[in-house]
Amino acid sequence: MTQPIFLVGPRGCGKSTVGLELSRVCHSQFVDTDHWLQTHAGQSIAEIVEQEGWASFRARETATLEAVTAPSTVIATGGGIILAEYNRQFMREKGIVIYLCAPVSTLVGRLEAFPEEGQRPTLTGKPISEEVSEVLAERDALYRETAHHVVDASLSPEQVVNSIVTALRLACAS
Repeated sequence: MTQPIFLVGPRGCGKSTVGLELSRVCHSQFVDTDHWLQTHAGQSIAEIVEQEGWASFRARETATLEAVTAPSTVIATGGGIILAEYNRQFMREKGIVIYLCAPVSTLVGRLEAFPEEGQRPTLTGKPISEEVSEVLAERDALYRETAHHVVDASLSPEQVVNSIVTALRLACAS
């Protein structure tokens, strides 16, 4: 693999977990845009949003995407990175985009089991199941439009990685 692989999808779909495993299997670098951004900003996403607003955070997110995009890299993106048309086009042109698609019930179960307190501020202020449902309804078409491949992310991380590797092999063969 030389082209970067971008993993897109909502919170809880497993981008970081799958990305780490995929990078191991593909002998690639792994970068999580949210972690990279927070490390370089010296602040959490919640702090950035609180102090500077969502527009400033989204601009930082785009700059991060550009900064981390490199050959032989698996990149786990923030769930809202696909909101900017520039980001969608950038990822499609610079690499291979994989949408980790999972039903709302799976996403909610994972978010409740592993709450990342303070990492991401609520987008709607609603209970987690309502928020996930609303956000996914708004973004699913954008994830699909951006992706070269859609993978069932409700499976185990190993199964998801196998699905991605199979999709990439088929893409390389055709």
